[in-house]
Amino acid sequence: MPIDADGLDPDPLVELAAWVAQAEAAGHRLPQAFALATADDAGRPSVRLVLLRGIEPDGLRFYTNRDSAKGRDLAVNPQSAAAFWWEQTNRQVRISGRVVPLDEAEVARYWASRPRGHQLAAWASKQSQPLEDRADLEAQVDAMTARFGPETAIPLPPFWGGYRLEPEQVEFWESRSDRLHDRIEYRRDPQRGWVRRRLQP
Repeated sequence: MPIDADGLDPDPLVELAAWVAQAEAAGHRLPQAFALATADDAGRPSVRLVLLRGIEPDGLRFYTNRDSAKGRDLAVNPQSAAAFWWEQTNRQVRISGRVVPLDEAEVARYWASRPRGHQLAAWASKQSQPLEDRADLEAQVDAMTARFGPETAIPLPPFWGGYRLEPEQVEFWESRSDRLHDRIEYRRDPQRGWVRRRLQP
């Protein structure tokens, strides 16, 4: 059935959460994975896959090393774009907007929920920096394991944090035969809130 624009939730983040859940129910292995595009201060773009770690009314959450390539980009240019693709449901969602750092209390709550191995890896890795040999990285993990011991709660690294992508534009796309795809775009209007319109394929 073609997408009925009036049948979508008035809030695109609510609709996005529903599409992620439907992709998971359809058997997509990583329904929370999305491509995140950033650009540096010279406008040079880069893109990578990251994992969605929450959809709240104010935006999408993801976490990373702030000294990583994407962290450095976002420090000088907070404008970003994202894209989800789910083969099982033949759907994609495109998002653009501003990215802002999460406050430390929210980051700390998420950090505490991470598996211990992930925490040790975050401390050990100088993300996006050159690495002479994988053995050096594994030695760093061993050093962090010795540093924190088996029982100590591992503290939040000062260089690790979270971000919130605050959407200004969201497009829902679903594949149709003969390339007559359904495209419904939401744009944030300062006076009217989210405004929906259908786009040509």
